[in-house]
Amino acid sequence: MITRILSTVFVALLTVVTLSSCGNTIRGMGRDTANAVNATQDAGRSVDRAARR
Repeated sequence: MITRILSTVFVALLTVVTLSSCGNTIRGMGRDTANAVNATQDAGRSVDRAARR
């Protein structure tokens, strides 16, 4: 009985840790994507300004 309860608690904790690490990875990927978009837009503006000169 106690072994079953401990197993259930262990699995629940493992699930929570796994899901939280996935959340951090997805959040980091979102930031990286946003930075790439910003850099691309800045480069486009630079090219546009250079072409207008």
